Amino acid sequence: MSNPRKVLFISADQWRAECLSAVGHPVVKTPHLDALAKDGTLFKQHRTVCAPCGPARTSLHTGLYLMNHRSGRNGTPLDARHSNLAKEARKVGYDPVLYGYTDTSADPRGRPANDPALKTYEGPMPGYRIGMIFQDYMDAWMNDLSHKGYAFKGREDVYRPVDIDLPEGRGHRYRPTFFKAEDSDTNFMADLSIDWMKAHRDENWFLHCVFLRPHPPVVTPEPYNALYDPAQVPFPARKATPELEGAQHPYLKHWIDCFAKPNGYDEHNPNNLVTMPDLELRQMRACYYGMINEVDDAVGRLVAHLKASGEYENTLIVFTCDHGEMGGDHYTWGKELYFDPSFHIPLIIRDPRREADAGRGRQVDAFSESIDIMPTILRWLGAEPPVECDGASLLPFIEGRTPQAWRAETYMELDFRTTPNLGGFDAEAALGLKPDECQLGIIRGKRWKYVHFAASAPLLFDLENDPTEMNNLAQDPNHASVVLDYAQRMLSWRMRYAERTLTNLHLWREGVLDRRAAAR
Repeated sequence: MSNPRKVLFISADQWRAECLSAVGHPVVKTPHLDALAKDGTLFKQHRTVCAPCGPARTSLHTGLYLMNHRSGRNGTPLDARHSNLAKEARKVGYDPVLYGYTDTSADPRGRPANDPALKTYEGPMPGYRIGMIFQDYMDAWMNDLSHKGYAFKGREDVYRPVDIDLPEGRGHRYRPTFFKAEDSDTNFMADLSIDWMKAHRDENWFLHCVFLRPHPPVVTPEPYNALYDPAQVPFPARKATPELEGAQHPYLKHWIDCFAKPNGYDEHNPNNLVTMPDLELRQMRACYYGMINEVDDAVGRLVAHLKASGEYENTLIVFTCDHGEMGGDHYTWGKELYFDPSFHIPLIIRDPRREADAGRGRQVDAFSESIDIMPTILRWLGAEPPVECDGASLLPFIEGRTPQAWRAETYMELDFRTTPNLGGFDAEAALGLKPDECQLGIIRGKRWKYVHFAASAPLLFDLENDPTEMNNLAQDPNHASVVLDYAQRMLSWRMRYAERTLTNLHLWREGVLDRRAAAR
């Protein structure tokens, strides 16, 4: 195929990288994604460069580290000057369509104060044509449920579990949704996407399809609720007590304290997320795995459609997600901790070109980052990534090669300043910080992981001997040289990747000297 025509960019939400049977998870089975990986390339060391949802998707679409796009919280405006994947794809003749969400907060400058776009962080990334944005999608899905005869009271009730007697050895999250699997929000999104692809079969197209799951609430339809026996589910990595765990760092302690109180992580759940019995904890993880299977089946439907329509051999398929999920590790949930499960996410790319045959079935161990997806798709389309892009194309790996001088570490950031929608998490008050002090940066290599706080003590983990990040070595005099080395590496990284749109242009007597190519 000499002229690639189609892009199917699939994103899930809150998916741990380990939760693929293709990488050897002891319990989870993901046959459809495994098949896609066998026919494509799987990146085993892929990480989002920031979290939570809005910031992670901003980096995914702009190709920028958080320190450059600065949209650090759900609700922090994204500067309108930045380009993104959709805008750049338009330059080469594509009309990218969005079904789902990018959680983009609009730049308020130049907008009237009452503009509805300034009252939500769930806006679309500029450049996408809207097939169906999340709010409309949820309304349409709930209307579909109502038309099918389901009774419920609205958004706050649509994910309620059925009140059934629990079988022995099953916990609260075994209870399924009141709607059938074929009527779920996941299948509704798959239906919308397939219908759209059917209507555009003979065209060049670019479709961004976003699944909500396995994002909470942790509840799933039959039969997914019963796929995994809690007794077979791995127990979270944690210390003996929440108190011992929280002693690692004040930031971690604050999160544990918040999860021990009523919070917004998982609606309709009567259990305390920190002190729940072991059975309930394993059952939550079992249900989470079932939610993953629900998305895996939906991805299988999308791929099956492309094969049936004859478009599979003309379509670049990218599967990833925004960020990870703690899943009870370190007594925490969600995605705003400095541990690997918050950042380590899946990435599978299936390239139909013959040039990619050498990379089929490959599992790449080199570090890749969410900012690499934008330049990868653009290069595949024959487009040049914008100068400001911090990521690098993954096409060499997909073609069976390994680029020279590829990154030896990966970099991640969290902005944890207080916002109105955090449901009790208030680091500014709890830790005595100013808003601009609520930031941390992470540099992670094969062995060492260093976490630097803007206004708190750092952390250092020896991942070879402590892969679950239990023992902070930053204050150990025997590791002072490692802390210094990694603090210097982080400073060098920030200097190399500081905003540079115009920094490699120079004005002199002959006009504009452009050295941007030499800087790459």
